[in-house]
Amino acid sequence: MLGNEQCDNDWFVPYTKRYGGPVDQLFITYDSPAINHVNIHPWPLGVATYRGFNLVQANMVDVLQPRPFICNFLGTVYNHSSRQYLMKILKDNQLEDKCFMKTRNVWEPNENEQTRQQYEFALSQSDLTLSPVGINTECYRIYEACVYGSVPVIEDIMTPGRCGNSSTCHNSPLCFLKSMRAPFIFIKDWKEVVGIIKKEAQMTQRDKINRRKALIEWYRDFRRNVKEDFLNIVQKSFFSEVIT
Repeated sequence: MLGNEQCDNDWFVPYTKRYGGPVDQLFITYDSPAINHVNIHPWPLGVATYRGFNLVQANMVDVLQPRPFICNFLGTVYNHSSRQYLMKILKDNQLEDKCFMKTRNVWEPNENEQTRQQYEFALSQSDLTLSPVGINTECYRIYEACVYGSVPVIEDIMTPGRCGNSSTCHNSPLCFLKSMRAPFIFIKDWKEVVGIIKKEAQMTQRDKINRRKALIEWYRDFRRNVKEDFLNIVQKSFFSEVIT
């Protein structure tokens, strides 16, 4: 289920089997406190195919060629947000030319072919993808960056709402990804990005290539593990008697 970004999901409780409803197992996005790994399970957002993001295979990504940009950020910058704060830090430290940047002031639900191509170009031509929080810390950008071997740099803070720790996880936000040992860069304050970019500029091309490969491989394994867990839960819940 595509959950609410602020985890206002109480409406589904009466539909679960525990409360007399028909739903035996539920898979839900975001850090819902209701997740218990018994009948309610975490589910990753994945890439935004609904906005036309291409299903890119690992062998389609060029990991060997130098990438002209250290980092990228394409997104909506809201007033008084950490995104605005990030833009100021990059400008004040004269780092804007190190990143592929394209911002807007109003969120748009759909991409056109030009903006989609520009976004995928930014991911494929930079080694870091800056991911400041929006309504929720988790966003499609994180997974789309993994597709291209561009390491997500994630603002590791909780956003307003009801999302947070559950009985099975005490490391929100992004409990599920952290439990899967996601090889991301987590930061608490965007001031840290200055040092991260400077360190990145000193990395060798060989190290960057190896990291791109490792991230793409991790994401491939992550998707396979999620699929296998899903199938195992479905099998045990609905077909265990048939199999035995």
